[in-house]
Amino acid sequence: MLIGGQWRSATGCTTFPVENPATGEKLCEVSNAVPEDALAALDAASAAQAGWAAFPPRRRGNILRRAHDLLIERMEEFALLITLEMGKSLAESRAEVRYGADYLRWFGEEAVRIDGTWKVSEDGTARVLVTRQPVGPCLLITPWNAPLAMPARKIGPAVAAGCTMIVKPAAQTPLTTAALAGVLADAGLPDGVLNIIPTAHAAAVTEPLLRDGRLRKLSFTGSTPVGRLLLSQAADRVLRTSMELGGNAPFIVCEDADLDAAVEGAMTAKLRNVGEACIAANRFHVHTDVAEEFTRRLVARMGTLAVGAGTAPSTDLGPLIDERQRRRVADLVDETVAAGARVRAGALVPDGPGYFYPPTVLTDIPAGARITREEIFGPVAAIHTFTTEGEALRAANDTEFGLVSYLYTRDLNRALRMSERLESGMVGLNRGYVSDPSAPFGGMKQSGIGREGGNTGIDEYLEQKYLAIDMAPPSQRPSPSHLEASGNVR
Repeated sequence: MLIGGQWRSATGCTTFPVENPATGEKLCEVSNAVPEDALAALDAASAAQAGWAAFPPRRRGNILRRAHDLLIERMEEFALLITLEMGKSLAESRAEVRYGADYLRWFGEEAVRIDGTWKVSEDGTARVLVTRQPVGPCLLITPWNAPLAMPARKIGPAVAAGCTMIVKPAAQTPLTTAALAGVLADAGLPDGVLNIIPTAHAAAVTEPLLRDGRLRKLSFTGSTPVGRLLLSQAADRVLRTSMELGGNAPFIVCEDADLDAAVEGAMTAKLRNVGEACIAANRFHVHTDVAEEFTRRLVARMGTLAVGAGTAPSTDLGPLIDERQRRRVADLVDETVAAGARVRAGALVPDGPGYFYPPTVLTDIPAGARITREEIFGPVAAIHTFTTEGEALRAANDTEFGLVSYLYTRDLNRALRMSERLESGMVGLNRGYVSDPSAPFGGMKQSGIGREGGNTGIDEYLEQKYLAIDMAPPSQRPSPSHLEASGNVR
């Protein structure tokens, strides 16, 4: 773990294993943080905060730009590390390195654009100066499905804003986050600004941090149930929070859609990251006029994919993260099939080592099936049909989640009309991929609070401060009785 610029063992020297999901074998042992280590990391972050907040914005931005360049230079070693601990193919891991590096570059450019406002007060007696300053020490909790991009998406704006950080990576994938910390140190990030505490006991380690008054912000990417728990803990100290939580993305294919484009978009939206993504298409709603043709083409495309270890150059689809996740996906499929769904492809757990699951297509999904209510987080496409636009919208919005929706149609009016009515923070219109560092990433309803990326992503790490500057001579200053009469005193 990294605390105050020093790589050190956990208190008590305890460790936990990190597995290769393609083989189920142990890659290495990692230090297992305990609450004492978490508080030591907060000590370091608190001690570094004032100096880091005063660091010139251009220098903060230059650090992020150098880190971006170093990541691109070291792409192959980072891609291999991501593949070894998370499982995705090397091609996808390289794409994640570029994507994560782009967040560092984007926020490196935003560091010098933190602005404020200056105006004359309503009554002319004062000047109103509004500035923005760093929130302070942040706890950043990141998931296993994007072990470089998700930390980069949080670390980038925190560095740009002048916040110090404690990062708790997922226990399944701590190695890439540690390597990213090394890159940031090589780029010139001062000691104590970024602290890394891997642990297999997340709740025990984060709980004392959330109780400590020195912590000022929590940013979490993960499941909605865990997000709810963290929000309840953060409420005790009224912590600033940003939450990127679960999804249940609908993928709507209208009768006028370009089916070739829709199938390619479905492959991306469903199978990117082995389907283990919060923005993965979870429910396919296809118009009855084109449902059979769309299904046939999707099954054919999935049949061309090579499933295997992500390190093999020919692999298209790697393993799931662990046996627990594979069992969950298999149970969802088996339950749906037992209730009457039809298997069009896949659905069989393969023999042999590793946590592989084949690309799977199901049709004739029974009403109310659990597979339509929960995130699948695996390479399974569950296809439903609809006959009217209103029916498609009702089905798409019939969920407590609202992260992303996908819509395929060639009718511009329909595209705009349906996009406005879809209850999600992002919409992929004739496109199966929505993530972009220059765009605000986040959801509605129980998919989260706040946005990451885009022009507003840095706002999550900044406080506004209003300074009232008296400009009136004493003879013109309003008396307390005048203010009360005018309604300006509460």
